[in-house]
Amino acid sequence: MSEIQGRHNVILENRSHLVLSGVTDVDSFNETEIALFTQLGELTVKGNNLHINEMSVESGDLSVEGDICALIYGDKDRKKKLTAFGKIFK
Repeated sequence: MSEIQGRHNVILENRSHLVLSGVTDVDSFNETEIALFTQLGELTVKGNNLHINEMSVESGDLSVEGDICALIYGDKDRKKKLTAFGKIFK
């Protein structure tokens, strides 16, 4: 079994409020899909009327509200560093 580096947690309340930790970048978002990267790889959130309430660059926490219908994990090797104004935070 390979050793996992990083952290990532998910709390989904009543399929309408999602709290994520370990988020390193939000690739794209709209009302039906949020594509993001976590310390452990890609994650896509699908639903309706989705919107990001809060995102902390320092802690990597992200809060989403809406009608959440799917959490889809992608490639564990594709990780992206959080960027702001073209600078990479390590």
